Amino acid sequence: MRKLLIFLVKIYQRVISPALPSSCRYYPTCSTYMIDALKKFGPVLGLVMGICRIFRCNPFVRGGVDPVPDKFTIFRNPHPEKYEDEIIAKKFHPYVK
Repeated sequence: MRKLLIFLVKIYQRVISPALPSSCRYYPTCSTYMIDALKKFGPVLGLVMGICRIFRCNPFVRGGVDPVPDKFTIFRNPHPEKYEDEIIAKKFHPYVK
């Protein structure tokens, strides 16, 4: 089930997403977040987290860095600075190379 959901998201990323204007307000994008959540939490909880992230990604929020947290939650990651990612590191520590 997990592989099928990841496959569907990748189809979206390759076929549908390029035809639409870029509108995701978060890093990583909502589709990448969905894949990461599915890998980390399985098909049920990962799907719930991904859908909640899509609902959070709207014109009324500022957006920003929001990686998949270590524990299941439907809310935004409160501490994105704890994750080892090049873009996240530059966001929170701009002078560190």
